[in-house]
Amino acid sequence: MNKTWKEQRLAAAGVIILITLLTYASALRGGFIWDDDAHVTDCQALRTLHGLARIWTEPGAVQQYYPLVYTTFWVQFHLWQLNPFGYHLVNVLLQAMNAILLWLVLKQLRVRGAWLAAVIFAIHPVEVESVAWITELKNVLSATFYLSALLAYGRFRSWEPEETDEASLWGFYGVALGLFVCALLSKTVTCTLPAAILLLVWWKRGRIGGRDVGPLVPFFLSGAGLGLVTAWTEKKFIGADGMEWAFTFSERLLIAGRALWFYAAKVVWPENLIFVYPHWKIDSGQWWQWMFPLSAVVVAVVLYRGSARIGRGPLAAMLFFAGTLGPALGFVNVFPMRYAFVADHFQYLASMGLIAAMAAGVMTILQHPRMRIIGGAAIVVSLSMLTCQRTWVYQNAETLWRDTLAKNPDCWMAHNNLGVLLAARGDVQAARGEYEEALRIKPDFYNPHNNLGNLLRREGENEKAVAEYRQTLRMEPRYVIARYNMAIALNELGRVQEAMAQYHLAVEMKPDYADAHYNFGITLGKQGRFAEACEQFAQAAHYQPESAKTQYNWGFALAKQGEIDGAIPHFRAALRLDDEFAAAHYSLGVALLQRGQRADAIRELARALELEPTSHAVQSALDAARKGA
Repeated sequence: MNKTWKEQRLAAAGVIILITLLTYASALRGGFIWDDDAHVTDCQALRTLHGLARIWTEPGAVQQYYPLVYTTFWVQFHLWQLNPFGYHLVNVLLQAMNAILLWLVLKQLRVRGAWLAAVIFAIHPVEVESVAWITELKNVLSATFYLSALLAYGRFRSWEPEETDEASLWGFYGVALGLFVCALLSKTVTCTLPAAILLLVWWKRGRIGGRDVGPLVPFFLSGAGLGLVTAWTEKKFIGADGMEWAFTFSERLLIAGRALWFYAAKVVWPENLIFVYPHWKIDSGQWWQWMFPLSAVVVAVVLYRGSARIGRGPLAAMLFFAGTLGPALGFVNVFPMRYAFVADHFQYLASMGLIAAMAAGVMTILQHPRMRIIGGAAIVVSLSMLTCQRTWVYQNAETLWRDTLAKNPDCWMAHNNLGVLLAARGDVQAARGEYEEALRIKPDFYNPHNNLGNLLRREGENEKAVAEYRQTLRMEPRYVIARYNMAIALNELGRVQEAMAQYHLAVEMKPDYADAHYNFGITLGKQGRFAEACEQFAQAAHYQPESAKTQYNWGFALAKQGEIDGAIPHFRAALRLDDEFAAAHYSLGVALLQRGQRADAIRELARALELEPTSHAVQSALDAARKGA
């Protein structure tokens, strides 16, 4: 009998995995989209063991201090480099795992319709953003630890009133706390777990005692500590600070109330999902905006007053939904609030509460087993079809931005980002049109000015480009990329001192900006300031250790100072990174020749000539070396 029960459980889990894989099949064929560059494709910390250490020990080394997420990306990078299939597969498999864990948690809580709730969660369209977007590994990974911690805590202390303290298993407590810390190190929105545990205790037992709160104190402290770290990094490194986040408390209440109803509506009726939703105009002087938070309070009061008749379950589901959404309701500044107050991925964890309540409601209404099967199948098939359609939007960045603009034409961020894509493929006029449209919608948006500067620089209009970069920096002095771009344009205009001043500011404001250090070093070298150039190359190599050109130019600058013995290791390092680097072979050959190692020099010079057979300089050096030999 026990074997049959286990087989049934394994079969049920297998069906969840199969449904999830089939539903997200098109997501597996997707590519990289917005923000995936910062997290994966351009993230230098993923390349080396030193980068892995920086992920854990250096806030700001990566976009957010979520070291378990970036460690997972680090492992994936070394498994499949920049093949997006592997990254998408991990997200989809984690989604299936989370659905299974949710099913087990709900069974532990004795929630009716637990398996149906798990399947709905696995394939609900609002979850697509978290699953089909590689960047949101942080959501699916943190949820795995969150649900595992919750499951372990339920083993530590039973939820049922008849099995309280006597049944405590402290080994599971340690496991739960460890898993919770892992969840926080993946995404700190999971800090709401201890509050959710107390809510579940109240739902199942009708009261919360001191012995329920005591074990959760380390959970609350861990959540608060890492939550503060996230708030600090959002402000310091990501830029969630300034007038665009300067809301009064009453305005934040209005945002929160409206967001609650928005998210609930999308769970119940997932229609017209958008990557970037319209940015609401919040006005505490408009009475109707107060109806959102007030009506939410009214619903909570009604459910509380009616709990004697309908049970505490509906109120617990609502409170879990609202409480888990808490960090994303606008009370804490996060960078995406600049574009919209809501996003589908913000309610990834919170949606579990409403989905579980809805599944339980379906099972209660449909009493006959056959009707339950038919009704459940209809819900699953409908949601699966909607999710399949939604995943196609995430195939690439262009499909994402065009879908966003079709539904939200005033999304200035989408216009700008679409312009970047068009510019990259050479459609300059269309790109310019997108940048200008973004500025028409939001005149204080600084990014399009920087991007217009890049277009102008490509067309050789460096004076106009510099004017656009200056406009960018007037609007946002902290935008280091514009300062770096302006330095390049100034260099091309021959205004070297001005260019160096901008490079200096860029690396001062962003010390890990490897490209800025490198170009600063090149500019210093051209001015004969080789010692200072070496300092910049050293910094560039520290933050971008796989750059062959940095190692080569560092060696070149040392050689120019007569430090041949110091230059040779850098030429060799460049060739270890890129054996087809002709200039490095040539410079190494010349350096070896100066040290009297003619046989080695001839070998390096011959290799340089093989790579660049038309180079007169290489041929002359090789001839001289052979004659000398």
